[in-house]
Amino acid sequence: MKREHQEAAAGGDRRGGGGGNWYAAAEQEKGKALMGTDDGVDELLAALGYKVRSSDMADVAQKLEQLEMAMGSSAAANDDALLAHLAFDTVHYNPSDLSNWVDNILSELNAPPPLPQPPPPPPADDPLSLQFDLPPAVTEQYTIGTVDLPDGSPCKPADVDELQPEASTASSGWLISQSGHQPEVAKSLRDRKRLKVCSSPPSSTITADAATAAAAQQVVIVDSQEAGIRLVHALMACAEAVQKENLKAAGAIVKQISVLAASQGGAMRKVAGYFAEALARRIYRPQPPRGMGCSSTVESAALDDMLHHHFYESCPYLKFAHFTANQAILEAFAGFRRVHVVDFGMRQGLQWPALLQALALRQGGPPSFRLTGIGPPQPDNSDALQEVGWKLAQLAKTIRVDFRYRGFVAASLADLDPYMLLGPEADGGGVEDDEPEVVAVNSILELHRLLARPGALEKVLGTIRAVRPVIVTVVEQEANHNGRAFLDRFTEALHYYSTMFDSLEGGASPPAAVEVGGHDQAMAEIYLGRQIYNVVACEGAERTERHETLPQWRARMSRTGFDSVPIGSNAFKQASMLLALFSGGEGYRVEENDGCLTLGWHTRPLIATSAWRAAGDPLSTSASCRTASS
Repeated sequence: MKREHQEAAAGGDRRGGGGGNWYAAAEQEKGKALMGTDDGVDELLAALGYKVRSSDMADVAQKLEQLEMAMGSSAAANDDALLAHLAFDTVHYNPSDLSNWVDNILSELNAPPPLPQPPPPPPADDPLSLQFDLPPAVTEQYTIGTVDLPDGSPCKPADVDELQPEASTASSGWLISQSGHQPEVAKSLRDRKRLKVCSSPPSSTITADAATAAAAQQVVIVDSQEAGIRLVHALMACAEAVQKENLKAAGAIVKQISVLAASQGGAMRKVAGYFAEALARRIYRPQPPRGMGCSSTVESAALDDMLHHHFYESCPYLKFAHFTANQAILEAFAGFRRVHVVDFGMRQGLQWPALLQALALRQGGPPSFRLTGIGPPQPDNSDALQEVGWKLAQLAKTIRVDFRYRGFVAASLADLDPYMLLGPEADGGGVEDDEPEVVAVNSILELHRLLARPGALEKVLGTIRAVRPVIVTVVEQEANHNGRAFLDRFTEALHYYSTMFDSLEGGASPPAAVEVGGHDQAMAEIYLGRQIYNVVACEGAERTERHETLPQWRARMSRTGFDSVPIGSNAFKQASMLLALFSGGEGYRVEENDGCLTLGWHTRPLIATSAWRAAGDPLSTSASCRTASS
């Protein structure tokens, strides 16, 4: 142990003129003591150079014993941290004043240990440790409160004012996470002393062992709203880095996105997770697993059909699409005795039982109804389309509707020709010679996939014109995910799918299907997640989720020779009634947009239904006149 020996007096003449001769100074002090120059000082200790009053002898002896026990104990002898502290960080006083010197040493032993220094920051050239200054939140702040220790007594630093959460964040969620690296603090004698670390009464003290445990469980409380804002900024920063092809920076940001997403709950956490995964796959470009959004295999199409069914059950968007399209078809078929519907996306045939029932109730009797369903190949080479047709035929027989069905397997709608859609001429009586068969073409979330292949949409629309339909019903996502700039496409997709996931969270399943609804919602989220993956991670012909808005579809349909057919007010009223039956309809909103109908969540339209007919076609014109007169 170091000791700094300081001179007791300033004048060298008082030490016999030998300012640097410690032995001569001691002899001089001894002589003064013998002559009684300092009354009350013990003579024997004074001869050794220590000033101790006779009245303080008992107290000094007791303190020396305490010091010997503290310094001689095995625990203190092995305490390297304590020895280093006393050796290098302590100022020791003149030992000639023995009483004060012992007091100082004991106070040093009982002082709290120095706080451990935080680890140095990682080198700046480490790509995994890059820090990005994301824009801070404007209105939210970090707040720190008290934490209950394991023994149940709340504790806070005595010299720090307690900070309470602001009133504006009372409804916010909170993230509580343990601190990262905590240096170990060696146990020593003062660790076994009782330290008052609370602002509570003296009875609420804890040992240093508990204090060390509490320090190792440091708690940081972060406002989830601020973390949500930073999460969005991180997503946008990562997308911007991807657009600039700065994949090193993008890879570092995407790791931070995962941490920020953990602070969120509900829809935001799920959306951020899907977008982060899609960004990571675009950055690192791993081989996509089976069934992911960039895969065009038969297995992927079958999985999409299954997820499509769960999406139908979990929310009203597909129900709205089927209902509004059926209403437009039913009105176009008014007065005709032979009708034919070509469905570009047959899937499970969920749309057609309602139309069959409506035709069965038509005034004057049901017409002869023919349905052509088109679907992709199945992975097990099964004839799923024929199974759907058989079920529909059983329903038609029950409600006494003349029904004929033909399923047609096609990998792409662009592979179809007009004769494939019309099929062989139906036989049966003179009725077929007296009145022609009217055709309606129905497309639910199918046409946007054709935009991945140049010229494919124009070919399909030309095929549709060749079959001379009285009406063409088109339902598409109301979003623009087909822009050339990746950042614009990413921003639009982030807003669109955030609203879509919010609607899944906010629009609960009907009470009668609570148990099934949870499973349907989870599968519906996977259905949307596959779309997110395709929009963000895929390019070229693999990026098939090329959604466009109503004005863009109007321009495309007009260029290929189609006129818009306004959807009647009856469809608007009945669609609103349908939503009222689905979880009360709260949050969902039906709007009329220049003859088209949209369904959205609050103020954001998410899906749109439009109707069209071939421009200048006399059959379509006559059908419109019949609809207007009826």
